[in-house]
Amino acid sequence: MGYGVFDSEFLKRLERLSLNMEKLVAAGSGGLRKSKAKGSSVEFSDFREYAYGDDLRRVDWNAYGRFDKLFVKLFMEEREAMVNIFLDCSKSMDYGNPRKSVLGTQLTAAIAFLALNNMDRLCINLLQDGSLKSSQVFGGRGQFEGCAAFMDNIEFQGTIDMDKVIKAKRFGGRGLSIVISDFFTQGSLEDFLKYFTYHKQDIVLLHVLSPEELSPKLQGQIRLKDSETGEMVDVDLTSSIVDKYEKTLSSFTAGLKEIAKKYGGAYVNISSGNSLEKVLFEDMIASQIVK
Repeated sequence: MGYGVFDSEFLKRLERLSLNMEKLVAAGSGGLRKSKAKGSSVEFSDFREYAYGDDLRRVDWNAYGRFDKLFVKLFMEEREAMVNIFLDCSKSMDYGNPRKSVLGTQLTAAIAFLALNNMDRLCINLLQDGSLKSSQVFGGRGQFEGCAAFMDNIEFQGTIDMDKVIKAKRFGGRGLSIVISDFFTQGSLEDFLKYFTYHKQDIVLLHVLSPEELSPKLQGQIRLKDSETGEMVDVDLTSSIVDKYEKTLSSFTAGLKEIAKKYGGAYVNISSGNSLEKVLFEDMIASQIVK
C-alpha cells in the first residue's frame, strides 16, 4: 500500500495536525459538534461503547455493571464527529507516474490517522468495481493498525458509477464525508453531493490527477487506450488539440469546485506527483481542511 512514508518522525508531525472541523462546519451544514478542547467541560453529554485505545478513566463502571459492556462518557466539548472516507478504487486511479492510487491510499491512511487521533469515529469506504466495501466503525487512537489492515492489498480495477455506489451507503446521522478520486466516473457527480447533503454530511472533495493528466507531454499521432474500458482511440495530438484538452480539463476542475461550493463543501486539486507531506502540510492547510 505504500506506508513507507509513515515512519515515526512523520507520525509525530501528523499528530500536530487535526481536521479543521470548525471551518468545515462553518462552510457546510453546521451539523458537526466539535471543539478543540478535550474534556475540560464537566457537563455530561452522551455515552458511546468503548473502543480499543480509549482512555480507561472515561469508562462508566456503573453502566458496565448494568449492561456488562464498557461505555465511555462524552462531554459537551468532545461529542464526536463521524468521519467517512470514500476512496475511488477504479482502474483509472491506478494510472500515472507516480500512480494516483498510491497517493490516494496514503491520503486515506493519513486522514484516518487524524480522525482517530482526534477521537472521532471513522469508517473507510472503498468504491470498487461497481460496489461499496465499508470497514467497521473505528474509534480511538489505538485502532489505526486495524484501519491500515483493512486497506491492505486494495485492488484498483474496473469502472464505477460513483453516484450509484455512494448511494449504497447508509448514514447513521450527521458527519463529515471525504471523497478521494480522479472523478472520472459514470453517473452524476452532483447527485451524490445532494445525497450527502440530504444525510447532513459536510463534504470534502480531494481531486487527484496525475502529472500526465495535468500537463500532457504526448504529441503526434498516437493511439490512446481507456484504462477502464479498454477502448482504443487514434488521436493526432497537435498543439491545438492539446490546448483544447487543457481548456476542457480546466473547465472540469472548475465545475467540480463550483459544485462542491454549491453544497457547502471544500475542494482541493491534487497532483499525484506531489509528496504526501506537501499535500497535507501545504495544500490541505492552505484550503483550511486541516490545521
